[in-house]
Amino acid sequence: MSQTLSDILELVRKEYLQRMDASHFAQPFLTAEKLCHEKLYLDTDLLARIVSEDPTLLATRASDLIADPKERDNPAVGAIISSNIVMAALESLLALAVGNKWLDVDKDGHILVEEAELNPHRNYAVTADYSQSATATKNLSKKGASLLTKIFQAAESEFLELLDSEVHDAYQLALQVSGNYAIFSPEDIAPLIAENPLLLGLRPDEMVDEELFEGDPPAGIIISGHLTHILLDQLLELAEEKGALAQDGAGHIILPEGDDDNPIIH
Repeated sequence: MSQTLSDILELVRKEYLQRMDASHFAQPFLTAEKLCHEKLYLDTDLLARIVSEDPTLLATRASDLIADPKERDNPAVGAIISSNIVMAALESLLALAVGNKWLDVDKDGHILVEEAELNPHRNYAVTADYSQSATATKNLSKKGASLLTKIFQAAESEFLELLDSEVHDAYQLALQVSGNYAIFSPEDIAPLIAENPLLLGLRPDEMVDEELFEGDPPAGIIISGHLTHILLDQLLELAEEKGALAQDGAGHIILPEGDDDNPIIH
């Protein structure tokens, strides 16, 4: 686990104990649920640092964990990761409540909660704004190419070399090269997020195969899908500049019949 996240969860644990003491140990479940949602939808730059320390967080999925109706249908990557952190922290606090005998368990080990504390329709707003990042602003002003720019430049160089070397179907070649440079590994995506935390604001936007991921893609795959589409668009523009792809009367690139300039990531 990320040391930064571990430190934050310890602070949440201490505050839970304080709140329970102040309430004379009433409503242990609801207290834990509210506290986790209040404290653990972390701001963009802090969450980016945590992901860089623990890239496995990019394997998390939204499932049914997001309690903000505005985020459920097309959640930001940051909301997906944070909702999983919230759930893990909630489970830890409930175990603490059981250990302190504020909550009981049944014979199967399931935690028993008073009905008054349960509300499956309770909403909690995602308080983080993933469109804001001081780190991204600072890094964009730095001299030199970013990590992502270097990857894209290498892909563009290979694409142009292949395009000039022999006759190719430019669209299929662009698909091939953008696929070759696709970034899927959490360990490869995490440094890009550290450099540009705004990637946490990306959403599925129907770019990922619904059947493959059962409509619930991992956070990292959402980022990968967007980056692959951006690279593909850039390669198609290069092909058009080289005269390998034509434009229609409206200035749109003409693709081979049956192809789509926004293929789904599988």
